[in-house]
Amino acid sequence: MSSSCDPANAPVGDVGAALMMVDSRLKAVHSGKSATDPEQQALMDQYLASLGPDGLDDLLDGACTLIYMFMTWLRKAHEGEDKDVIEYVVPTLVATMRMMPRSCPPEVIPMMAGLVIAAGTELSPNLWRQQYGDWTKEEMNPLEATAFLLAEHINRIADNPDFATRMIVDALTNAGGEGED
Repeated sequence: MSSSCDPANAPVGDVGAALMMVDSRLKAVHSGKSATDPEQQALMDQYLASLGPDGLDDLLDGACTLIYMFMTWLRKAHEGEDKDVIEYVVPTLVATMRMMPRSCPPEVIPMMAGLVIAAGTELSPNLWRQQYGDWTKEEMNPLEATAFLLAEHINRIADNPDFATRMIVDALTNAGGEGED
C-alpha cells in the first residue's frame, strides 16, 4: 500500500545548498565559534535572497531530503544494534532543541519532531509537512537546526566530524553517476 508521503513522490530539492548550510554550521561549531560570524551570515542572507521563491522551496525540500537521508542512516545503524531509531534519536533531538529557545521556539519543536519521526518511519518529511500548510518563517531556523543536530549526532556515532557531510556528498556523487557508461 502506497502512502501519500512516499519518498518516491517527494521533490528532492537543492540538497547541495542545504548541505552547504549544515556543513558551514558544523565547521563553525567545531572551530569553537558559538556565535554566527556576521560576515558569513551576511553572505548567507545574500545567497538566500538571490534564490527567489522557487529557490527557497528547493532549499526547504533539500533540507527535508537531508533529514530523510540522515534518518535513513540512523535507522539502519540503530537496527543493526536492535534499537528503535525513534526511541533513541527523537528524545535527544527534542531535549537539545528545548535548550535552544532563540533558534527553536518551543511551539515549532513538535513540527520538527514530526519531520524526524516521518523520516525515521520511511516517509517523506516534506510531504508529511505539506499536509499542515505552508512553511512558516518561525520554522526556518528550527529546520536548519534539525538537519544540523542530526548530522552532529551521526558524526558523534561515527567518531568523525565530517562523516555526515561526506556521506551525503558520496551519495550525491554516486547518484549523479548512475546510468553513465
